[in-house]
Order: sequence, then structure tokens, then C-alpha cells
Amino acid sequence: MDRHDLYELCVQSPLHLVPLLRAIHGQEPAVLGEDFSGTAALSCRWVQDVPEGSAIAVDLDAATLARHGQHARITRLATDVRTAAGAVDVLFAGNFSIGYMHTRAELVAYLRHARSRLRPGGMFVCDTYGGESSFLTGHVHRHHNLPDGRRVRYTWEQRYADPLTGMVTDVLHFRIEKGGVIEEEWPDAFVYEWRLWAVPELRDAMVEAGFGQTDVFQKLPDAEDEEGNIYVEAVRDPEELDDSFIVLVAARV
Repeated sequence: MDRHDLYELCVQSPLHLVPLLRAIHGQEPAVLGEDFSGTAALSCRWVQDVPEGSAIAVDLDAATLARHGQHARITRLATDVRTAAGAVDVLFAGNFSIGYMHTRAELVAYLRHARSRLRPGGMFVCDTYGGESSFLTGHVHRHHNLPDGRRVRYTWEQRYADPLTGMVTDVLHFRIEKGGVIEEEWPDAFVYEWRLWAVPELRDAMVEAGFGQTDVFQKLPDAEDEEGNIYVEAVRDPEELDDSFIVLVAARV
């Protein structure tokens, strides 16, 4: 395993995200755009789960983008998301990657470009975190079991946070253990210098970029029926949010 395998295991959840994005869209979106896609894990899951679905995955790192090989219904673009082309029904910028836009001007320009790529009825979605701990420094540890009996310890570290500028430094660490013995470690596997955009800031920028409606959704569905269909409702009452939260912010054409 390498750091990208561990990132997919510990950080991403395409299995749950694909139906969530489809439910938020509310229709039958066929084409996914995955900006800042990394290994394009979400795109791979999308074409697996969506009949006749296709995806456009965009990332600057061509080698990372190519890790899962070619697929007839996935277009991989090794380019800047701010110049990427291709019309989509849902455009997703996940794992807090909207924070790569450090200024409001950069953010609005990116959102305008994202909007230009959406088909009629299309939707842009990004995630962010907030709440009482959002500008605290420290570590959070989680564990994931591997099929061979080993265990991965995943650490999220907020190393630096400045509430005056909104800039944060977030770092991911991985460790593989077995029987209490550390077998491999990846300290500072990924280091991010981000602008932490608050929910109101994102919604205001979306409106400025030309979107007509914005909504906020929890990262877990509100309900699921016996057939596995999920249902979501936009957050209307701040009491629905935890003291510290991760949410999806959606904007519609």
C-alpha cells in the first residue's frame, strides 16, 4: 500500500457519496464532474453505480489521475480545474479542496467557471467544515481494519489555524500496525495549505458567481428506504448542526 491507497481507504467514501450526490440533485444526473479528483475514485464508483453514467475527472497530477487505469466512460483531464472543459450534471469539489482558492476573487472566478460547465438543471457541490473547533489546532485519530488483520491508524492534524485570515494547515498521517507493532508509517503523507471558507462565505460567493439557489446538506442522508434509496433535506435550522460539523454546500444553475 502507498499513501494514495491509504487516502482512499481512510478519507474517501465514494460508495456513500454517489447516492448522496444523486439524491441532492433530485433528478437522474448522468454526468459527474470530479474536480481536484486525485485518483478519480469517485468517478470510478459513479460509472459503476449509475447506469449509462459517465464522469470527467480533473487533477493537476497526471500520474495520480491515471492510477486506476482507463475506463470507456471516464475522461481524465490533467489540467487546472479553472480551465477544464466538459459539460456535467453534477460538479463536485470534495475533501475541502475548495480551500485551494485562497482569495474571494479566486473563489468567485472558479465558481463562475464551474457554473459554465453545468448542463441545464445542473448543480455544483463542495464540502467544508466549521463550528467551535474549526480554528483549533490538534489531532484526531481513527482506525481502519485491513482484511489481513492489520490495522491502519489515520490521523487528521490541524497544524496551524488563523481565524483572522481563514488560513489553515491540515496534515494527514498514516500508520499500519499489527499486534501493537508499527510496520509502516507515512508521516505528513499529505499537507494542505487551505483557506477555510465558512458556509455563508461560500453561499455568498456562489450567488455572486451567478448561481440561483444555494443549500446546505449534512454528509449523511436523512432517511433510507428498504430498497436502499436515500432521501435528503436541506438544513434549515442551525440546531440541526453539531457543535463541529462537515457539510455539503450545493448551488444550482
